[in-house]
Amino acid sequence: MNPASSTAKPMPERAINAWRHFWFRPTPTYTLGAVRILFGAIVVLWTLSLLGDLDDLFSTYGVVPAHRGGTYENGVFEFWAGDRALMIGWALLLISAIALTVGWHSRLAALLVFVLVLSFEFRNPFVFNSGDALLRIEALLLALSPCGAALSLDQRRAGGKFWSAQMRAPWALRLLQFQLSLIYISTFQVRMTGNKWPEGTALSYAFRLEDMLIIPLPHWVVTSAELMNLATWGTLVLELVIGILVWNRRCRRYVLTAGVALHSIILVTVAVGFFTPAMFVLYLAFIDPETIRRLPETVKSAVHQRFATDQRETPSRSDITDRVST
Repeated sequence: MNPASSTAKPMPERAINAWRHFWFRPTPTYTLGAVRILFGAIVVLWTLSLLGDLDDLFSTYGVVPAHRGGTYENGVFEFWAGDRALMIGWALLLISAIALTVGWHSRLAALLVFVLVLSFEFRNPFVFNSGDALLRIEALLLALSPCGAALSLDQRRAGGKFWSAQMRAPWALRLLQFQLSLIYISTFQVRMTGNKWPEGTALSYAFRLEDMLIIPLPHWVVTSAELMNLATWGTLVLELVIGILVWNRRCRRYVLTAGVALHSIILVTVAVGFFTPAMFVLYLAFIDPETIRRLPETVKSAVHQRFATDQRETPSRSDITDRVST
């Protein structure tokens, strides 16, 4: 009998151990800290984007004078109404988003961000889209997670450095990662039940919505059946591939790079609000913690290398004097 086979663990036990390892084996929280920083910065911009239309969209004399009071659509502005409450809520959201970015009382800041983002979205749901809903989901996951355990003022107050990390179970990061796959796979399934995506015409319709376009595409591109068919079907296939192959370590870099390119094109062509930045938060959840830990060293090395190159290329004063004298 082979000794290795006699000591091998049964399949059910190995499966249970792999499950526990995936969700609960302590790992450095560098990635979670980076996700918190990026998300907090995005919410700061999201909050600032509301300021110019705050009264018109959310006040008692705006387009929606009162809270709709729909099922499971409760927010603080339903119980704490009034224009003063609206301004206080906006200011508190901005402060909470900044605190979340730098990691000061991170979980409390994330909870406040979740409650206030939810409250604004439910106060007037007609001005938000799926990207805003995704920000709300990400805020909730961060509020439940130890998001201040790395790259934070909380970590510095605990006796460590700002750019340091504790060892924690990665379950919150896994939920963010699964959110990415869920979005792509469910979107593919919904699109395949309609007509425009399977027929290859969906993007042609999207690029003709002039009030939604940031950079209009040339008319010959939008009206080309071949190009629009290729772009529509290519988008469908790419999103499904990302949702599945992102879990393969060998393919991850390539599918994430393709996804970044796809969402960057969407960002500069179609006005989809904060959908693309919210998706990039989920992309960041797949970056290896060691890569983020080495980021300051990598940047410092690149700057020194660039500085040294410039020094070699820039002639010294003595070289200039010699050239003039000759």
